[in-house]
Amino acid sequence: MQNAQAPSRIGERDCSADSPVRDSASMLRLHANKALTGLLVHRALQIDRSHMSPNSGARRSVDGWIGVRNVVVHYTGMESAATALARLCDPAAEVSAHYLIEEDGRILGLVDETMRAWHAGRSYWRGLTDLNSVSIGIEIVNPGHEYGYRAFPDVQIESLAALLGDIVDRHALTPEDVIGHSDIAPGRKQDPGELFPWQYLATKGFGLWPSGPRSSSDVGIWPSLSTIGYAIPAGPGGDVLDPHTGPEDVIAAFQRRYRPDRVDGIADAETRGLIAAVAELARSGRSLATGWA
Repeated sequence: MQNAQAPSRIGERDCSADSPVRDSASMLRLHANKALTGLLVHRALQIDRSHMSPNSGARRSVDGWIGVRNVVVHYTGMESAATALARLCDPAAEVSAHYLIEEDGRILGLVDETMRAWHAGRSYWRGLTDLNSVSIGIEIVNPGHEYGYRAFPDVQIESLAALLGDIVDRHALTPEDVIGHSDIAPGRKQDPGELFPWQYLATKGFGLWPSGPRSSSDVGIWPSLSTIGYAIPAGPGGDVLDPHTGPEDVIAAFQRRYRPDRVDGIADAETRGLIAAVAELARSGRSLATGWA
């Protein structure tokens, strides 16, 4: 969830049903077939739509195209699920997400995917800044760092994996299109945090995960981080970073996802090797689930 005036982790971002670089007739047919399949999967997921949020708007055109390019995963960062749900549905809060996943695995649909939910806030990823207009936001119930951060229950993660499978399939997304709130807002946001099981989800095809750090790279860390999608100081997306702590914030955001056992914002040898490895995956479009070795 995130709001510019509150510590909760709801923010803003956008969503749609196809990709700007996949607009051939064959891809349009593929999307139609996947949309039909997705309706069946939606029913199997048993999504509770009895708590629809009024906090949404029309998706905006980005680069002349309206659609879903990413899924952004958040944690709620509030005292309880009930508190988070109330905020997500409160018109005065002006925050929302498309889905909320309870700790018992129950999935609540809050905003229709055709609409622009407000979950990403001030952010950047791969050249985009209006992430609310090009993404689907998923809030996962967890107290977060402010209220007693804890591991995510297995049943909750399995529900997330099922929902991601449905979304990724229907919108023809790729592994690198599944990202976290801290990826798009380094320094400003920490969620879903270092306890979130990114490596496990990568085995399912959601998100990138390298087999290990590369021993060396001819490319510096900032071009590599930009290749992955991060905002970089004095470069693409740099205006969303803190002018004083931006470099450390970006490194820490990367570590929180790819080296969660030590998040210190220092670009040590291991971190640099992991950056090179993930950038290589991003360039090749491969994930752990596709058998990267």
